[in-house]
Formats: sequence, C-alpha cells, structure tokens
Amino acid sequence: MFEKFSRSWELVKASAAVLRSDKELMIFPIVSALATLVVLATFMVPMLGWRIFQHGFGVTGMVWMFIFYFCQYTVIIFFNCALVGAAMIRLEGGDPTLADGLNAAKARLPAILGYAAIAATVGMLLQALRNKENNFLVRMLGSGLGAAWTLATFLVAPVLVSEEIGPVEALKKSAGLLRHTWGENAIGNVGIGLAFSLIMIGVGVVGALIAFVAAQLSIGLAVTIVIVFVIALLLLGVYQAALSGIYSAALYRYATQGETPPEFHDLRLEQAFAVK
Repeated sequence: MFEKFSRSWELVKASAAVLRSDKELMIFPIVSALATLVVLATFMVPMLGWRIFQHGFGVTGMVWMFIFYFCQYTVIIFFNCALVGAAMIRLEGGDPTLADGLNAAKARLPAILGYAAIAATVGMLLQALRNKENNFLVRMLGSGLGAAWTLATFLVAPVLVSEEIGPVEALKKSAGLLRHTWGENAIGNVGIGLAFSLIMIGVGVVGALIAFVAAQLSIGLAVTIVIVFVIALLLLGVYQAALSGIYSAALYRYATQGETPPEFHDLRLEQAFAVK
C-alpha cells in the first residue's frame, strides 16, 4: 500500500511539473465546470417548472434525462479533449494557447458528439443499476461496471484528439490499450484520485477544526473560514482534473509512440505499459 501511495505521489509531482510549465492548462477544467453548471441550471429550471417527474419516471422523463446526460457529457468530453490537445502540444515541446486546445477539440466535434451519446447511454444504464434500492447485488454490479467503464475509457480523449477515427473505434482503442496493459497503467486513474482524496480529506478536516474554533469567537469568522476552505477544495478539484488530463496524454503518447516525456522519465512509464 505504501509503495502504491508513493508511486501515486511521484505521479502527481511529475504531472505538476508539466502543469507548472503551462498554468494555462488549468483554464480548461475551470471553464468545463462552469459550463456544466450552466447546463444543469438550463435543465433544472424547466424541469421544476414543467414538473416533468411529477407522475414518476416515464418515457418523457427518460428522454429528458438522456438529453441532459448527453449535453453534460458533451461539455465535459469537449473540454477534456481541449485540455488533452493542449497537453499533447506541451509534451511535444510546444507552447500551447487556450485557442490551440479549443481548436483541437472543435476539429473532432462530430466524434465527440458521437462518444457523448454513447457515454450518456452507458451513464443512464449504470445509474439505473446503482439506484436499485432493494437489490444490493445489483447496486454493487452497477458500481463495479462503472469503475470498469472509467478505466476502459481513460484514454478515449487522447485517442479522439490524436486519431481520425470515430467514437466507437476510439472506445475500442482505449479499451484495447487497457486490456493489453492491465496493472500499473491504472495508477494514472486511481493513483491521482487516491492522492487527491487524501489531500482533500486532510484539507476538509483542518478546515472543519479551524471553523469550529473560530465559531467560539465569531460566527462570521467561522463562515468566512468555511468559504475559504470550500474554495480551496474546488481549486484542488480543478488541479486534479488538469493533472489527470496531462497524465492521460503522456500515457497515450508513450503507448503509441514509445516516447516518455522528460518530466515522466523517473516514473518508468515502460512498467506501466509492460504486458502483465
């Protein structure tokens, strides 16, 4: 366990080295988060006004939810592809701009829309399994399939950005890379998540303790401290998203070209893509 955590921390530091050289990459997850909030508000307001789910989750509700999932996934995947596109340029020694990343994503918009439709369908099915209130095994199956889906699609964004193929082929390519390289390649997905989960828990606990002590002196001060720590947690989430995008780009580059970016030499990525 200690070795895995140590590797995860080294992975975070290596990805951070890339991010420090181009802080503009953090703009993509920020814009993505804001855009997803806009989409959420756009659907929530009419949903409440029209009372779409007043009589249960019927056909109208299913169509509404699919459209919502599709729009959300389109926004998330688009900006993830934009981040990965810019990261690819950085890893090749270039100096990408925000426009470079957005142009890379726009060039692959039809494929992104197609993949968003697939992801929306899978997302609805997985959510239905996880919401089975009276069937623990089905809920566990949904959670397990969700984790497998996350791993299998980890490299979809760099595949979509780098290759002129459709969404189905991109999904197959990403899953194929996972199937043939199972093992340490999961550190890019699990490792960063584990490291940041621990960091966020630590920040949350410290924030709660400081706010509790401050509340004894002033409620206003306690509220201010809570707001500061909430913002800190949101920034950590943005940072994590940027690091994950950078690592997926680096991992894809090595898997397809056999080249390890300078910042990742010490991590021995050849082990991540060694056949187990």
